[in-house]
Formats: sequence, C-alpha cells, structure tokens
Amino acid sequence: MAVIHRTTMSPGKLELLAAWMPSKPWYRGGDVPLLAKAGGFRLDDPEGEVGIEFMVVTDTSGDSPVTYQVPMTYRGAPLASAADGLIGTSEHGVLGRRWIYDGAHDVVLVEQLLALLAGRTTAQDQNASDTPDPTVEVLTEGAGVPQGLTGPGAVAETADASLVTVGPSAQDGPVSTLTLCRVLRPGPAPEDDGAAGRVLAGWSAPDGAREHGPFARLAAFGR
Repeated sequence: MAVIHRTTMSPGKLELLAAWMPSKPWYRGGDVPLLAKAGGFRLDDPEGEVGIEFMVVTDTSGDSPVTYQVPMTYRGAPLASAADGLIGTSEHGVLGRRWIYDGAHDVVLVEQLLALLAGRTTAQDQNASDTPDPTVEVLTEGAGVPQGLTGPGAVAETADASLVTVGPSAQDGPVSTLTLCRVLRPGPAPEDDGAAGRVLAGWSAPDGAREHGPFARLAAFGR
C-alpha cells in the first residue's frame, strides 16, 4: 500500500514537468508551460518501493487549454533501464532524494498497469492512503487481458500518445501495444477497435466541470 506523505518536494512536480514536457512530440503549448494539476490516480507497487502516479495536468500556455496525462514513478535510486525516461530529481521532505521517471519507461508502472487491466489490482485515490478510486473504470473485451504480461519493451511517441511494447514474461510469444493517452479527450471508449482492455478515468476541466475519458488501451494480441 502506498503511503501519501503530507510534505514538500523541491523542485515540485509541476516545476519538473514544465521543464520536461516541451521536448515531447505530444506537447502542444507554448515555450513555457503553465500547468495546473487536474486529477489522476495511483497504483500500488507490490514491493512497496516505487511510487506510481497517473497525474493529469492542464496547460494554458497555448491558444486553448490542453489536458495531458503524465504517468510517473518515484524511486529512491536511479533506474538504469529507464534512463531515457528520467524527468528529473527532487528532494522529498520525508523520503529524501527521489528520481522521477516517465512511467512509460518504468517496468513497475507498466506491469502494474497491465495488472489493473487484468483485474489483479485496484486503482487508488491520488491523495489518500489505502483508499480505492471507484471512478477509474476498466473495460475488457473478448478473452480479456492475458496474465503474465511484462514490459516495457520499445517505447514510441506520437502526437497524442506513448506506445509501449508488451509481451509474455517468457519472451517467446506474441507481443502487443499498450497505448498511454497523453492528450486527454472526454468521451466513451471507442467500440470494436481491437482492444483487449482499456482504462478510463476522470479529471477536472479548467472551468471546474468533471470530465471522463480514455487513459490507456491494450491492443488485442494477434490483431
């Protein structure tokens, strides 16, 4: 179970993201993002070592507001396999220095997101310890999400999403694509698009209205 500490981080998460996001192909704002937290949820690391957060931020630096999903992990030491996904480091008021990664590159976040899609774990409230978030919706189709998947393999960035290659832990079976939506749009999940599973969640629009839409999609294997 993740413990939410009421403390400080220096630099803060939004400060780190404002420096990192403009380098990404899915970023659509101005040279200097104007970010505000807009929602999100957490997952638990079974080993209790890695913080996992799916943060939603809205940027108002461009011609119109854009809302992004940034999945992040918080670690007590560098992770060599995720070097390409390092967002930055921050001093946590309780835990000390934390290495903060883009979760698309972190094995713990990817595998726990796959566990969520497979029904083996539960989304947690972003701001409270040991509190499930019932607003996070998991949808499956057909045979559902296979057990024993692992990742990340290759990570590709598009204008809207990050595409993460995942596959069986034995590494001798077919692979699939886990899509992490970066630019969030409200609305229902598309139907009959070859998905094995999807995650939908909510966030707050700039005017305070509640929005809800797709966060992640796992393509069906063999399609």
